[in-house]
Amino acid sequence: MALASVCGYTRPSKGLDYEEAFEESANIENNCQLMLPPFSQPAVNLGRVLVDEQGKQIPMHFDHGTTTLAFKFQGGVLLAVDSRATGGMYIGSGSVRKIIEINKFLLGTMAGGAADCTYWERVLSKQCRLYELRNRERISVAAASKLLANMAYNYKGMGLSMGTMIAGYDKKGPGLYYVDSDGERISGELFSVGSGSIFAYGVLDQGYRYDLTNEEAYDLGRRSIYHATHRDAASGGIIRVYHMKSTGFEIISEEDCKELHYRYSDEKKK
Repeated sequence: MALASVCGYTRPSKGLDYEEAFEESANIENNCQLMLPPFSQPAVNLGRVLVDEQGKQIPMHFDHGTTTLAFKFQGGVLLAVDSRATGGMYIGSGSVRKIIEINKFLLGTMAGGAADCTYWERVLSKQCRLYELRNRERISVAAASKLLANMAYNYKGMGLSMGTMIAGYDKKGPGLYYVDSDGERISGELFSVGSGSIFAYGVLDQGYRYDLTNEEAYDLGRRSIYHATHRDAASGGIIRVYHMKSTGFEIISEEDCKELHYRYSDEKKK
């Protein structure tokens, strides 16, 4: 205290006590619970809270716009994504990692709101790790996707924007599920999600079959994302390909879509 008085140090004002802090942030006791915006109908009014100097409303444009795909084949599950995030007509980022590594045997993709997908799949990663510690075995792909669907359903209609795929490998073999922000959960063999998915589906429908070799599957996923980036302005950047096998996931390639464009153009000339 003597040193503090010599230096002229004064203690900061008293901070929030526990009750006040709990009112300020609703997720102190349960970090899976989000604090809602302080106004009604957040899904509708979230983009109307900013005003400029003339008092006009400034709409919010969240980072979104993407092409992601995943399909099951004889070698496991193949996932391919781009890396562009857009806010309205503005390209916010060209280096987003849209495949989230939940653990060695579980991968998640992100389409919709970048922040929503990243946050909730990180929460899912924590829940999967807790499951392993409690039960001394890895969580199944079905159970992991159900956890995410249940968490998203709790916030249905509150403005979340998520269109994710959960892919993995467990005791039953490869698994692939689609989960969105309404809590919908679908098991399937092939999915493509995002603004460029209609273009990716055009390539996938022509080339997909279950007995693809590993190299054929890699090329199909890569070409599907490339054609989506070529036609969809909200997709682009780095095309990443992952392979989920019985031994865990493997990163196959990370290539710029421009390089693929020139490579495929040269192939057409031959």
